[in-house]
Amino acid sequence: MTHPSAHATVLDYHRAWTGGDVEAAMTLVADDITCRAPGVDLSGKDAYRAFIAGFAPQLTGIGDIAEFADGERVALFYYPQTAATTTAPAGECFTVRDGKIVESVLVFDRLSYGPPAEG
Repeated sequence: MTHPSAHATVLDYHRAWTGGDVEAAMTLVADDITCRAPGVDLSGKDAYRAFIAGFAPQLTGIGDIAEFADGERVALFYYPQTAATTTAPAGECFTVRDGKIVESVLVFDRLSYGPPAEG
């Protein structure tokens, strides 16, 4: 069976979840995905879905910075825009095998996505 390129898979996944369609995004994720993110290590599609679904509704927009692909590895850099920030960058490195995302390493500044400071 021929699969889309890793780059195409990741872009389809990214467009789906940032567009609010978490379920479509999850069709591109392996059941045994692992994810390392600030403050949390996730294992399995259910845990990953809950993590993404918890953040996706906060998005007010997305600003793309750059993308790089090298075989089964794809890196995206972008600005997840929320009520709290529009300028805090995020970086994510994916590994894709057999048309599914099997690993994600996500880097972002957690404090930037907290509630805005008062006063």
